[in-house]
Amino acid sequence: MFIDSHCHLDFPDLAGKLDALLENMQTNQVTHALCVGVNLENFPRVRALAESHPNLFASVGVHPDYENTAEPEVEQLLELTNHAKVVALGETGLDYFRLKGDLEWQRERFRRHIRAARQCGKPLIIHTRSAAEDTLRIMKEEGADKVGGVMHCFTESWEIARRALDLNFYISFSGIVTFKNAAIIKEVAKKVPADRMLIETDSPYLAPVPHRGETNQPAFVRHVAEEIARLRETDLAEIAKATTNNFFNLFKVA
Repeated sequence: MFIDSHCHLDFPDLAGKLDALLENMQTNQVTHALCVGVNLENFPRVRALAESHPNLFASVGVHPDYENTAEPEVEQLLELTNHAKVVALGETGLDYFRLKGDLEWQRERFRRHIRAARQCGKPLIIHTRSAAEDTLRIMKEEGADKVGGVMHCFTESWEIARRALDLNFYISFSGIVTFKNAAIIKEVAKKVPADRMLIETDSPYLAPVPHRGETNQPAFVRHVAEEIARLRETDLAEIAKATTNNFFNLFKVA
């Protein structure tokens, strides 16, 4: 079986299609999915998805790309994570690609997520783009290794992956690993230890080959696993078993 460790089922492209999405998951042996929060305003929708289906889980956080949104306080994040179906903090992190200028507010927001995660003991879901050095530095400074988490939709080099692994983090691969021009990510997928690897869709974005250009959905995470199995020259069942076990171990769900 397969698990989509990162999707956005509340986003407009997927909202209202839940029954079909769940049916497609079942057809493709995708047993669970983690619905990831990106701001506080829409978090109730994310939590409601998890509450309404036993195989869906939720996370709470404010994405670094959301500039004009309510800033999360540590106490608020702790209150929202105090829920059986909320299994992680995030997504959080740094993004120097989409936004420019003085981004100290991003870094401070990131620090608050890490501090909340350390207090509640739940793992972090980290987004980083064009900001790997600062991301790793803040993770180290704030003691993110005490709770661990996942570097979601990983697009960096093996050197960055190795440093994240050293900080007690998992590496998650999205549909990008199936793209022909993703040589660096394919190389990382060959090297990451089997017990520290996750798969995801980041639905509705980044649909894998052979669905590239379509609206992504959790059922397509199977293609991510197939590509990783090909790259590592191993059985698909081995990738399915490893990534499923890793999801349960990291997010402490049964």
